[in-house]
Amino acid sequence: MKEIKAVIRPNKLAALRDALIVLPGFPGMTVSKVEGCSAPSRHVARNKIKDELTDYTPKVRIEIVAPDEVAEDIFRRITEVAQTGHYGDGLVWMVEVERAAFIFKTMPGSPEL
Repeated sequence: MKEIKAVIRPNKLAALRDALIVLPGFPGMTVSKVEGCSAPSRHVARNKIKDELTDYTPKVRIEIVAPDEVAEDIFRRITEVAQTGHYGDGLVWMVEVERAAFIFKTMPGSPEL
């Protein structure tokens, strides 16, 4: 089981949802509004670094816990759909999930995911 997380531009969310929902085995996702700034660019004049560090761009954070067999496809689709070709498009990463259970489906003594 894997957890795929991404921070992307909000205007890409509808297209991403459409790209993911058609994947067999897509488990759904959690979306949160976030703000962030990138590290200062090496190609920006020193007097503009303060502007870069205080320019918090609206983003959305996506979290998905998925079976191993669909995790790579989810990761790839997020990367493809969220890309605009501009600095600050966001970030996507994947980590192992040791244990997970759907709360509404889990009864005492029942197996986990």
